[in-house]
Amino acid sequence: MRISTTKMELVYAFFMLAYLRSFGTSDFQGDALFALRTSLSARQDQLTDWNQNQVNPCTWTSVTCDPKNNVISVTLSSMGFSGTLSPSIGSLKTLSTLGLQGNNITGEIPKEFGSLSSLTSLDLEHNRLTGEIPASLGNLTKLQFLILSQNNLSGNIPATISNLPSLINLQLASNNLSGRVPDRLFQLPKYNFTGNNLNCGVNFPNLCASKTSDGGGSRKPKIAIVFGTIGGVMGVLLCSAVLFLLWKGRHKGYRREVFVDVAGEDDRRIAFGQLKRFAWRELQLATDSFSEKNILGQGGFGKVYKGVLADNTKIAVKRLTDYESPGGEAAFLREVEMISVAVHKNLLRLIGFCTTPSERLLVYPFMQNLSVAYRLREVKPGEPVLEWPTRKRVALGTARGLEYLHEHCNPKIIHRDVKAANVLLDEDFEAVVGDFGLAKLVDVRKTNVTTQVRGTMGHIAPEYLSTGKSSERTDVFGYGIMLLELVTGQRAIDFSRLEEEDDVLLLDHVKKLEREKRLDAIVDHNLHRNYDCLEVEMMIKVALLCTQATPEDRPTMSEVVRMLEGEGLAERWEEWQQVEVTRRQEFERLQRRFDWGEDSVYNQEAIELSGGR
Repeated sequence: MRISTTKMELVYAFFMLAYLRSFGTSDFQGDALFALRTSLSARQDQLTDWNQNQVNPCTWTSVTCDPKNNVISVTLSSMGFSGTLSPSIGSLKTLSTLGLQGNNITGEIPKEFGSLSSLTSLDLEHNRLTGEIPASLGNLTKLQFLILSQNNLSGNIPATISNLPSLINLQLASNNLSGRVPDRLFQLPKYNFTGNNLNCGVNFPNLCASKTSDGGGSRKPKIAIVFGTIGGVMGVLLCSAVLFLLWKGRHKGYRREVFVDVAGEDDRRIAFGQLKRFAWRELQLATDSFSEKNILGQGGFGKVYKGVLADNTKIAVKRLTDYESPGGEAAFLREVEMISVAVHKNLLRLIGFCTTPSERLLVYPFMQNLSVAYRLREVKPGEPVLEWPTRKRVALGTARGLEYLHEHCNPKIIHRDVKAANVLLDEDFEAVVGDFGLAKLVDVRKTNVTTQVRGTMGHIAPEYLSTGKSSERTDVFGYGIMLLELVTGQRAIDFSRLEEEDDVLLLDHVKKLEREKRLDAIVDHNLHRNYDCLEVEMMIKVALLCTQATPEDRPTMSEVVRMLEGEGLAERWEEWQQVEVTRRQEFERLQRRFDWGEDSVYNQEAIELSGGR
């Protein structure tokens, strides 16, 4: 029996499809991505390895796949594309992250994007997109981040968006949107609707307007910057000192938006930049092949290298070690995405990252004044030590950064290694908390393995050391030790003190001197008595409250901030002293009850160490 040419072609196509599937790949992914490259009008020198004839796109630049060769991430930020978005991307059912921010992409957002059933993050910020936001995006039940700010989008916000069950961050600022904002969107952890013609309704009348009344006869332009929190809404009017920057933010040429994390008298302003996915070669060149001479520091998470990018931007590159994660790169990217959402002026901003089959790297801005630990104990001859006013500012700034991680992030982030070495100093000697979230990044272990304790001896809370369980109060303990570092200039553990006393731990050393009212022996001698005694006493009291043995007795970081600002410390200190007196009396009673001979089965030191520290 003869088979027609058409039937022969169909049989051949069937067997070819079966053959490709046997390798766990199919060509529709490559076709969809190549169609995107074409529609974006990529230059010949861009995405050169995106080869239409190559079936498997998992080796292509800026494309990440899972172990089954399914495309899960495409990041093409700030590459100068001027074309449009291809509807064919909607066929990538396994795609989790799509980032095309910072380009000049025109046209509409294809309704086919609503078919990306695995999508968790869609970032199209700072392009020239037009048309309406597709209602089909309401089908993306896993979507957490929808970033569409600084485009030319028009029409209403689709009601379907407000029903997305996983959405935690919605950024629609600086578009031409109109109509009513669904009330449910104000319950999101983060949102920004400013710079549109939207109506926020009678319950939230001022949260959409680009101009608001100052309550007087004249009307002065202000920008209402909106930051949402679960269970409530904060409307914050920024002071006129930032008016010019905010006005510039309305223009397309200005790349950064200004957000406010929480309301407060200190006018906490933060900038939300764009994460960049760096190529390995780019970071290799920046750090001179990770030369030992460029090491800024190292710890339990890896080494940090100073680097300089091709545009002369100075960076710090953390090369992670001991990384274990059942989800591999996908899990790492999700954690990076979580950390990138935590943006506060007292937290180190993540610029970008790099992944290879064997490497995980995080890229941060270079802090030219290095760390607090360096300025306290490692300054070179001729370099100034930290003055007392700067130490006060560091204490408060660090507290505010930790307060943000604990109480204003969703999900909350626990640092687990708070110490002077992890608090960096910018060009103005303002405190910037680094390494937050890395404990979570590195400690994603197998379910049948107890979480490994991370941190630095002398800074680790007793309950974390004994049980491996950490909480916000674990960070509070570490913060208290850091305050003692600021006051004394000493390390958390110093074995040289064995020559004079038994208190190797800085905490025990300070508590003993505080009981003896020997303030001059506590304060860093490098200050040469240039400090305010009352302020020093206040900081020591806050530190001792933070380092109580029982986690529940320690204050929260928001309470710490208030105490450092002069509110509620006296009452809390009085309560603590009563507890300490009772504890010492009980210890003395035990001493009198037992005969502490050399051969006694009781160990006095063990009992003493079990008490409050």
